[in-house]
Amino acid sequence: MTNSSLRRFARREWGPLFWTIRDSLAREKWRAIPMTLGAVCLTSVFQIVQNTSWGFQPVQDLGSVKAVDPLWLALLRTPLSLFVPALDLPVWGALAQILLVFGISEICIGWWRTLVVGYVATLAGTTYARIGLSLGPDHPFGLPASDRVVNDTGPSAAVVGLAIYVCWRYRAHLTGALVILVMIGEVLIKDNLAGKEHLAAIAAVMVVCVLRAKWGPRRSRAPLGQRPPPASSAPPGA
Repeated sequence: MTNSSLRRFARREWGPLFWTIRDSLAREKWRAIPMTLGAVCLTSVFQIVQNTSWGFQPVQDLGSVKAVDPLWLALLRTPLSLFVPALDLPVWGALAQILLVFGISEICIGWWRTLVVGYVATLAGTTYARIGLSLGPDHPFGLPASDRVVNDTGPSAAVVGLAIYVCWRYRAHLTGALVILVMIGEVLIKDNLAGKEHLAAIAAVMVVCVLRAKWGPRRSRAPLGQRPPPASSAPPGA
């Protein structure tokens, strides 16, 4: 592939996304991502508190989700579970994911759509965990009984779902396909609850994309290059 072909591919794959992000940051700087910055701060606070002698249990009570919990309790804790860092992973990874993916998403589709898509992906993972446990370890999509008590927190399912949604909205199809392939590879290499929840999140967001493409507002269904630029600084509708 020649340099000119690579440039054309890059413009087609990432051009609309790049210019949207660049223009928004150049115009508004950090004011472009207030929700993302709030999420980073909230996650940092949870990390600090849960590592104190007095704060671990309150954080778990507020945002720890396990498949063994009653469904009503899991749903009640889900909104904050997104911002409770996983105990077995470095917190900088969660903060980097939120800042990068939530930030891009907030600029490209707006803060409330970012939260909606993120929660759809997270709830899909939480729901899958219960279904997988009911199927049992011998089923291809099943889970072992030990996963009933796995602490299921963190932003990873939301991050994966948002990456897929933004790639779909901005026609970065190859990038979206690569995200899916990486998540499938994760499950093949390390078959665990988190990896399968990521696939459940992808499936749920893909359903959202299909429904949005078929029944969403006409302007949001048209390719970005065929739409008039927004009249204000607000991000394009999703």
